[in-house]
Amino acid sequence: MTEHRLEVADVVRQHQEEFLQRWGHTVSPQQRKALRDIGSCRTAALGGHVEQCDQCGHRLTGFNSCRNRHCPKCQFSARDKWLAGRARELLPVPYFHLVFTLPQLLAPLALQNQKVVYHLLLRATAETLLQIAANPRHLGAQIGFLTVLHTWGQNLHHHPHVHCVVPGGGLSSPGSRWISCRKNFFLPVRVLSRLFRGKFLALLQAAYRKGQIRFHGALAGWAEPSEFARLSKQLKKSDWVVYSKPPFGGPEQVLTYLSRYTHRVAISNSRLLSLRDGQVSFQ
Repeated sequence: MTEHRLEVADVVRQHQEEFLQRWGHTVSPQQRKALRDIGSCRTAALGGHVEQCDQCGHRLTGFNSCRNRHCPKCQFSARDKWLAGRARELLPVPYFHLVFTLPQLLAPLALQNQKVVYHLLLRATAETLLQIAANPRHLGAQIGFLTVLHTWGQNLHHHPHVHCVVPGGGLSSPGSRWISCRKNFFLPVRVLSRLFRGKFLALLQAAYRKGQIRFHGALAGWAEPSEFARLSKQLKKSDWVVYSKPPFGGPEQVLTYLSRYTHRVAISNSRLLSLRDGQVSFQ
């Protein structure tokens, strides 16, 4: 018999109740469902099934999967289907990998207003790419791209950012010809960074004026107009990180990397090392 390997589900089953007692007021219904599903996946709680060979009659009994998009044991076929679909959309041109990152100062506000802030992040990213690419001083073309939102880094700290897979060129305004970018250079990151910062802050300020942003706990002071204006001024003075380079190994490698996060939580079972005394060690 093989030794049981530590899984995310083990952590959930052992500490879910304790976690929810302390942090349940911050957990959304979708997050609660993900916890329930991950903890129940491939256990008797979800029922089981029997597979039988129609030749020899040998039987195998197994428990059902939860099929939750966030479960590290599920969604392999869905991930492969997503990856194959995106690979079919690739054009026979060079591709670039871009990353737009929110400043760390905004991360707590994003965590308290996930639906609103993540929407603004994706919108500001898309509008920035479209506007700069359409400018004749840079590319002068209508472009297309794929964006994937990431909210955590490998160390599991909250780190909202957007990955973009972008062809190295686009269509002319009438759509009659292809315009290629320069070799190994897509768009100037400094220009992208400044426009991205301006667009996001304008969208955030509009959401604040409409009462769409909530401030809780240590952020309660930011709800005051004077404090929010001070925050906006501070963010406007800082540099916002935009990363751009041709993907090593081609766009397929970037898509494979992104597919690990489109159908999975931020950490895989293979990274877990130990669970002792309420502490998790991971690679």
